[in-house]
Amino acid sequence: MKVCVIGTGYVGLVVGTCLAEMGNDVICVDNNEEKLKQLKQGIVPIYEPGLEELIKVNVSENRLSFTSDAKDAIGKSLVCFIAVGTPQGEDGSADLKYVKEVAKTIGQSIKQYTVIIDKSTVPVGTADEVTKIIKSQTDVEFDVVSNPEFLKQGAAVDDFLKPDRVVIGSNSQRATEIMQELYAPFLRTGNPVIIMDVKSAEMTKYAANSFLAVKISYANEIANICEKVGADAEMVRIGMCADKRIGSQFLFPGLGYGGSCFPKDVKALTKTAMDNNCDYSLLKAADEINKMQRQIFIEKILNRFGNNLTGKTFAVWGLAFKPKTNDMREAPAITIINALLKRGAKIQAYDPKAFDQAEFYFGDKIIYSKSAYEALENADSLLLLTEWNEFRRPDFDRIKSLMRNPVIFDGRNQWNGDKLIKRGFDYIQIGKKYDLPSVECLCV
Repeated sequence: MKVCVIGTGYVGLVVGTCLAEMGNDVICVDNNEEKLKQLKQGIVPIYEPGLEELIKVNVSENRLSFTSDAKDAIGKSLVCFIAVGTPQGEDGSADLKYVKEVAKTIGQSIKQYTVIIDKSTVPVGTADEVTKIIKSQTDVEFDVVSNPEFLKQGAAVDDFLKPDRVVIGSNSQRATEIMQELYAPFLRTGNPVIIMDVKSAEMTKYAANSFLAVKISYANEIANICEKVGADAEMVRIGMCADKRIGSQFLFPGLGYGGSCFPKDVKALTKTAMDNNCDYSLLKAADEINKMQRQIFIEKILNRFGNNLTGKTFAVWGLAFKPKTNDMREAPAITIINALLKRGAKIQAYDPKAFDQAEFYFGDKIIYSKSAYEALENADSLLLLTEWNEFRRPDFDRIKSLMRNPVIFDGRNQWNGDKLIKRGFDYIQIGKKYDLPSVECLCV
């Protein structure tokens, strides 16, 4: 099938590459010439496991190509994905200016019946707007469908190649059949294609992401209560997750959610509710709890070291908002590190993949260490902010020998606190309170 994907951001690259992997002829379009030059050379601007290898293979097999000529690519294609950014406006709404620009270009470019697919996360009613714009530019027949993405950063390639479901919002039988044919190779294991109307599909994306955000905020609120009353949040989580109605995913307490999806989608759905005079108390609370969770972690640090951190050095493990990505959008590390810098702290940070992104946010305000252990040298405390696999079983004897004070703030509840305390660490985590000696006693 001839496919055009407009936008080579995170979603567009994964979609285009995985469709090419299944034998389709895919043209990815972008207006950034330098980015296109790099992609043609196999240089991928984002880190996503498995993506770079798939791009190189499919480019070499001539199934995947990159161009800035949108009109030519659209004119050759049966289906055209819109995968451009929808940045958050000041009022929380999704800014559709790029989507509308692409819609106008599509209207000026299609030469035969084309299925236009909204792949970007867009508010309910966007497909109607896209349809109006295209109709204003052409008499060629087309249909606009909604096909929301459910890709987890760090596992996006697997999520697309082996989806647990594909949602297609379509009001056209012809478009529906083409979409079913396009996705058939990905659903050989029997996972469902869910067909619904366009507006319901647009809503499904926001509803799903916002529900997961609410689960994370709920887990954090319960953890904070556990800490106050003397309960262990991890034991409570295990007890809850044994209930099949609840499940085990997205109930880990920590520093809250980040990235490009959950924060933006919660705010966008809140704005939609507001515009339609609907109550949005739960969504608002999820967002507020998420912000508060980072402040609670900062307060733990300040309660331990005081408000003036001049002369204190903090080792930071993890900068990306989650493991297996270099994405730092809305990452907890940004809020936490800036709060410490403001109070005079010195930051020595390490992340396996996110240094390029970190330099955008911090410049030369922090030290970028070459390894996790280098970041620990003469540090007064270690802050674990991202749970990369390589941090799961470190050499704690080496950690202790490198640090000025063996103090750990674990924002991801990754380690066994009882064992660390027995080894002489001052260990602070989320949702469990330990009776700890002072740093002075530990250092004697």
